[in-house]
Amino acid sequence: MPTCRKCNQTYHQSHFVSGNGPRYLICGRCAVETGLVTVDEAPQFYSDELARARLVLYSKRYRPLAFTSAGWILFLTLGRGIELWSGVFFGTLLVATLATPVLHFLGSARFKAELSRLTP
Repeated sequence: MPTCRKCNQTYHQSHFVSGNGPRYLICGRCAVETGLVTVDEAPQFYSDELARARLVLYSKRYRPLAFTSAGWILFLTLGRGIELWSGVFFGTLLVATLATPVLHFLGSARFKAELSRLTP
């Protein structure tokens, strides 16, 4: 995979602007920042707002998995010694562990639709 001459990042060929001379092997972001092309000429350019929206979308998608994993780690390290709360904590983690993959699977169509909307 080629490397951008300005930022030295490795990208797929579709992330580079086409052209010879100063445009050769320049990624879309560097080309827009240096003024070689406009935003309209670089369709693969991810603006800061678009990158932030994609990051929020991915974090919403994988947040339940991270919280369930962190909950199990907390339960196994600290939560077993508490008399009443260990049972409540275990029951909550058990329900969350069973519900998280189901909700993850059911939300995949909406996630893919939102991701295609946010992909240039």
